[in-house]
Amino acid sequence: MSVTYDDSVGVEVSSDSFWEVGNYKRTVKRIEDGHRLCSDLMNCLHERARIEKAYAQQLTEWARRWRQLVDKGPQYGTVEKAWVAVMSEAEKVSELHLEVKASLMNEDFEKIKNWQKEAFHKQMMGGFKETKEAEDGFRKAQKPWAKKLKEVEAAKKAYHAACKEEKLAISRETNSKADPSLNPEQLKKLQDKVEKCKQDVLKTKEKYEKSLKELGQGTPQYMEGMEQVFEQCQQFEEKRLRFFREVLLEVQKHLDLSNVASYKNIYRDLEQSIKVADAVEDLRWFRANHGPGMSMNWPQFEEWSADLNRTLSRREKKKTADGVTLTGINQTGDQALQNKPSSVSSCEKTQSRPADWSDDESNNPFSSADANGDSNPFDGDSPSGAEVRVRALYDYEGQEHDELSFKAGDELTKIEDEDEQGWCKGRLDNGQVGLYPANYVEAIQ
Repeated sequence: MSVTYDDSVGVEVSSDSFWEVGNYKRTVKRIEDGHRLCSDLMNCLHERARIEKAYAQQLTEWARRWRQLVDKGPQYGTVEKAWVAVMSEAEKVSELHLEVKASLMNEDFEKIKNWQKEAFHKQMMGGFKETKEAEDGFRKAQKPWAKKLKEVEAAKKAYHAACKEEKLAISRETNSKADPSLNPEQLKKLQDKVEKCKQDVLKTKEKYEKSLKELGQGTPQYMEGMEQVFEQCQQFEEKRLRFFREVLLEVQKHLDLSNVASYKNIYRDLEQSIKVADAVEDLRWFRANHGPGMSMNWPQFEEWSADLNRTLSRREKKKTADGVTLTGINQTGDQALQNKPSSVSSCEKTQSRPADWSDDESNNPFSSADANGDSNPFDGDSPSGAEVRVRALYDYEGQEHDELSFKAGDELTKIEDEDEQGWCKGRLDNGQVGLYPANYVEAIQ
């Protein structure tokens, strides 16, 4: 290849060596490459941060959706809690990945951006100050040597031309000796030409050798100057390489969740939650709450009473819809006496649901004719007593659409007395009407 360089236009470059004229430009270009690599690394981290954020959002959405499905489904007891713990793990891991995203953008990305701004200084006319300084340094160190190299190239060209001319003159003289038609005067001119060419060869050779010697004498100074500027570029590049290594190590720490204590705790807690699941305990609970262990109001003979004509509560209607109304009943069984009702499990909430967890309206007890369409399912019930203000003794979270939720200390209005199942109908101050456990409240004196 060939390059043009100041006073050495047309100098032949015979190799790819750094010492060839103009080949320092690769070193200078590395400065601009360093600036671009900073931008590339920032883009790389920005893309990873977007991935971390998207993954965190997907985990959160997955956990929310499946928590609802499990909560509404037929699973119950300790196994339900273990299953829900898997969703809790996803939510906690989601938070950690959002922290990773924040670290990548707020720490690593900003650190690279600030370092790039401090290390590279743009010029008004384009390019970087560091690039111009390096190129000027190389040009200054190379200029004297390049000038002598140009002289060597010219001397070599003159010497080679003289040698060619000498060879041509000798060939003509040799041919003329075999030609009898040439007179002595012509022969003498050819001999003089040969002699002149030999003298030219000697002169150009001497000049060529002299220029090579001068070039050789200037080479050490040339090498020293080029080495000095090159080392300055090396030091600048070393700072960038060390900085990249430092930043990438910080990125590694931010990405490596295995060394985060809270990350390990998530899976330790998840393992403990799953190991706590006890099939025997769940079966015992189901037997007591939905099997033979349940209390039963066995029918007994009862004389007629006016009280038998009272209006059944809605909850009683649901429980006796498929059979006859039982009167004169006694409580027996394991669960006959309970002072404080426990919160309803997911199984209790869904005992009226089909086995395939369908949300079909045909199976919804509030979609039947007695629910009056979209109206409040309690609109059809008539109050059985005067309204009384009561105060909640405990927190209660409604487990079905027809139940109220309140906190201990909240006040509400009882609008219907306690039924045989231990439920009252009440109205919150915001107007919501629903059922609540009777022993969760006390009358306000």
